[in-house]
Amino acid sequence: MDIDRPANVSFFDFVGGAQLLQGEDTRTAMPVLLIGICVSGAVCNLLVLLIFIRDFRNGRGSEVKALLASLASTDLVILLLCAPVRAVTYYRQTWTLGSFACRTTDWFQHSCVVAKTLILAATTKAKHTLIPRTAASGALYSPTWVHGALAFIWIVSMMFPIPQMLFASLLSRGSDFVCVSEMPVCASDFMSLFYKIYPTVTFVAPVIFTIAYYTKTLYTAVNHAPSPQHQSKVVLVLLCLSGALGLMLLPEWGTFTWIRLGYNKPPVGLMMFAQVLLYACSSLSPVILMTMYDDVRQGLVALWFVTTCRSNKRVPAIKCPQTEGNGAEVGANAVGNAVSQMKEATFPDVEHFWTGRRNTHVEDEHDPVPWEKEEKML
Repeated sequence: MDIDRPANVSFFDFVGGAQLLQGEDTRTAMPVLLIGICVSGAVCNLLVLLIFIRDFRNGRGSEVKALLASLASTDLVILLLCAPVRAVTYYRQTWTLGSFACRTTDWFQHSCVVAKTLILAATTKAKHTLIPRTAASGALYSPTWVHGALAFIWIVSMMFPIPQMLFASLLSRGSDFVCVSEMPVCASDFMSLFYKIYPTVTFVAPVIFTIAYYTKTLYTAVNHAPSPQHQSKVVLVLLCLSGALGLMLLPEWGTFTWIRLGYNKPPVGLMMFAQVLLYACSSLSPVILMTMYDDVRQGLVALWFVTTCRSNKRVPAIKCPQTEGNGAEVGANAVGNAVSQMKEATFPDVEHFWTGRRNTHVEDEHDPVPWEKEEKML
């Protein structure tokens, strides 16, 4: 994947995935791996979203669930819009998606990744209490700060990666094109400072703060909370989410910062491994929620029962008679209906038996068991 760097450019790297790779194994294995991650992760995130939507409609929503639903939506967008671009690039080994996609693909992916980190940091302020809903319309009263926090997070997330969009361009290479990022020499000093601040503000500081906060909260919940079992479970879920995000995004942020600070490029295998971990993180988050978060696990079971019951044929139910009387009248009506049904029912075997017994005349007066001569005995 070697390519000559222009003389007036201080930084030069591929955008949208490594291109001009050698080897058919990489060309085949990477797209298959990314597609598998996309499909499994998209299904899991969609299930989590359906569970949260069901909880909010049933009046069991909370601030934490609103933020986790936003996190699942962000993961779903990453898997459906960002990962397929990398899969196509690895398969074609050149850029075939046009100039607009070349300029926006890294910017959009970084916006989503930054939003994920900041959304998890915002959960430290969220409450686990349920949000009531109105009896008339069923609309949820969501706190204003959640809407404002999400709007602020997405604005910041879209503004920070703007250099990823400004420096991206298409470069012709024979009959093909490659998508690269070219930083001019005049902007090298400013961008060198920017690429030190950017990962620190959007990744390192939020992850450290979130993990430290939930570690302390988990210790307090286990030792001093009135109901430590319930509180510690929720905090443990959020701590695992933060830890998994920090560990799995660390290679991507490390290689990104290392390259843009002007150091030697890391091995291509490490860069590809970092990208796979980035998408695997979006697939792991819903798995953590479905296995550790009680509300999500119960909602998943409820969805399973709903889908299985709808697929089965419904058995017609027996409707009870509707009466306006008291309990005694209802009981009398029920008994009368049961007796009338028994009279209408025909039992051919029993009826034939009793008919045969009635037509039989016993001549012996000394029958040891005179049960057939009940009238004479009385």
